[in-house]
Amino acid sequence: MSAYDFDVVVVGSGFGGAVSACRFAEHGMKVLVLERGRRWSPETYPRAPDDPWLWDQDAPHLFNGWADLRTFETMWVATGAGVGGGSLIYANISVPAEPGAFARGWPPAIVYKELQPYYERVGQMLNVQVLPDNQLNPRFKLMREAAEKCGWGNRFRKLPIAVTFDPDFVLDAPGARDDRNSKHHRNAFGREQGTCVHCGNCDIGCQVRAKNTLDLNYLAAAEDHGAEIKPLHLVMKLEPVGTGWRVHADRLTDRRRTACSVTAQRVVLGAGSIGSTEILLRCRDEYRTLQKLSSRLGCGWAFNGDFVTPTFFKQRRISPTHGPTISCAIDLLDYSFEGQALFIEDGGIPNLATDFLRRQLGRRGPGILPRLWRELGRAAAEDDRLESMMPWFGQAVDAADGRMYLGRPWFAPWRHILKMDWPYKRSAPVVNSMIEVHRRLSAATGGEPFIPPTWTDFRRLITPHPLGGCNMGITPADGVVDADGKVFGYENLYVMDGAVVPRAIGLNPSRTIAALAERNVERLCRRA
Repeated sequence: MSAYDFDVVVVGSGFGGAVSACRFAEHGMKVLVLERGRRWSPETYPRAPDDPWLWDQDAPHLFNGWADLRTFETMWVATGAGVGGGSLIYANISVPAEPGAFARGWPPAIVYKELQPYYERVGQMLNVQVLPDNQLNPRFKLMREAAEKCGWGNRFRKLPIAVTFDPDFVLDAPGARDDRNSKHHRNAFGREQGTCVHCGNCDIGCQVRAKNTLDLNYLAAAEDHGAEIKPLHLVMKLEPVGTGWRVHADRLTDRRRTACSVTAQRVVLGAGSIGSTEILLRCRDEYRTLQKLSSRLGCGWAFNGDFVTPTFFKQRRISPTHGPTISCAIDLLDYSFEGQALFIEDGGIPNLATDFLRRQLGRRGPGILPRLWRELGRAAAEDDRLESMMPWFGQAVDAADGRMYLGRPWFAPWRHILKMDWPYKRSAPVVNSMIEVHRRLSAATGGEPFIPPTWTDFRRLITPHPLGGCNMGITPADGVVDADGKVFGYENLYVMDGAVVPRAIGLNPSRTIAALAERNVERLCRRA
């Protein structure tokens, strides 16, 4: 009998955690997944204004909703909270990184050729597809037209997305977007799903389950092989016990936090760039249980160049709420535009977001957000121009020079809170190049771009793709973990999520995160 409760405890259930749980369980290990958020379903997805939309890291027993929006001084970070992690709120894009993304900043063992078979494995598990030719929406057609008019037609392409489509779906049929038009079936893991009806709700929970979220594949396979998943368990501290670990968590039930703990031979952190980094920072600097952690912990953080530019058209209906949130891109990652690596995507928003925007437009009051709403309201003043809005989106290779650390707030100096220093100056050229591309695409198609004053006036950004904080390196002098995700200085402790990615990759990172986890867990199981 083992001296520990579990062979492996996985913290978090996003792209790194879900892959880890699945493969360890398939290997016959006793696996526990501790997930801070709820187990969501179409019946419980938030929809009304008073529903549980937001997660509050300071009061998770009171507010444990759909998404965690961390507001640092110059950067806001959006992450998912629930069984399935970021797959619940991401835009379905499952695209491999470009081979050149691994040319610098990575340990020598991590190259594209090494990851290629794992990229393919992830694509199969997530059943990635592209938007069918008979279902091209107005945003897709606008993006293609803009690319051709700007001379980038050969750089335009469909993107692989983790969505199940019905090839017989008729996009322009009356009532096509009604949920009843979704075709139900059981997927390869025995879970019930539907087909896409272009409802546009990718980021707030696909009610027909056409979105191939991790709870329907990797986590489903993990549970089928005996893994246990405990939602509403917020991990607070890791403590070495013999050759293994004690994991301390708060159980969030009945609006209360109750301390609990389990032991495991191995611990895998998969709580994401923000979550995994914060846990290790607290263990090193607050609880003092892991004082041998690298001084590079928290450093090298990247926002992956995320930026969005809403553009308004006077004579063109874009319907940004129709169709998958993102389906295509213009690939400028070869540094051919102003010496910057850019990846331009179409953007969509759910109907609920447009209702929120309509309520907020023209909002008065001091501060950055009211200013943003006022300016956006002026840009969209005529009729219902939100139906004629194209949210040009994009990612890029930024400077990756942010730093997370624990600080003490002036109003409560006895507390430790997660803080971030993000110096914008080195990343300003890539953001400005992104804006220029958006301007050109808008001008080529007759639109009026609205450049958010949150950037132009305040140099503040928001990202759903945080990377780094527990960066891969060769030694503790340049990283927190090695190429296999093992934490320097400690046995049987691993990080397998976006926190280990040591630089911005310039496009949606979920498939790279999952491929790294596939590789590293496979290598670990071979040695077990």
